[in-house]
Amino acid sequence: MADQPPADRRTVVVTGAGRGLGLAMARRAGTDGFRVVLAELDRERGEPAAAELRGDGIDARFVRCDVADPASVEALAGAVRELGPLYGLVNNAALANGVGGKEFQDIDVEVWDRLMAVNARSPWLVSKALYPLLTRPGRIINLASDAALYGSPRLAHYIASKGAVIALTRAMARELGEKGITVNAVAPGLTEGEATETVPAERHDLYRVNRAISRPQQPDDLTGVVSFLLGEESRYLTGQVIAVNGGFTMN
Repeated sequence: MADQPPADRRTVVVTGAGRGLGLAMARRAGTDGFRVVLAELDRERGEPAAAELRGDGIDARFVRCDVADPASVEALAGAVRELGPLYGLVNNAALANGVGGKEFQDIDVEVWDRLMAVNARSPWLVSKALYPLLTRPGRIINLASDAALYGSPRLAHYIASKGAVIALTRAMARELGEKGITVNAVAPGLTEGEATETVPAERHDLYRVNRAISRPQQPDDLTGVVSFLLGEESRYLTGQVIAVNGGFTMN
């Protein structure tokens, strides 16, 4: 990691980092030498996750944050500000548990709006609050989903929210490029873990049959790409969507 900011200026915030992909990405950032802030809504997940990382020698802090609540996001920014300049932000927090199953015309307005507030608005809201703290160079990574690339049925609100994340990524990349901040999106496939335990078997089968790499996807399959995007080698890469799904979708 040549030409990175010095150790005391290398903080990375990962939202939704109490479990699954978020925790795996926070762990990888920590092992790469970053101080990591786990911004997590559920204290019963976030505090043990941070303690687990500290037990492995990683400088990890837990900050409770509801990414859909502007006041909570501002409190997160205040906590991060006390640590000094921020190098990287991974906008991972999203609603994914049990969101599928209904066709678009059967989705309740309240359900649609709640999912949009968390999945589509929060990457903008968190980025807006933390942007003043970002170093130059700096990195923002937004978690999209290959569902937005494939067009999975009975997931219209989820797909729309992740499609918005992709569009937001491109808009932010245009605005921040000359300021030394790259903005990219990673679109994981169906990944094994607590968040996908409620996904119907037919969707697991769909991925298993249509992946080029047929084995189930694990959280650690994503962390290398995130590590690269946080690193110096990706300094000229921005506005891109990288699908990590074993070849389920191919650009």
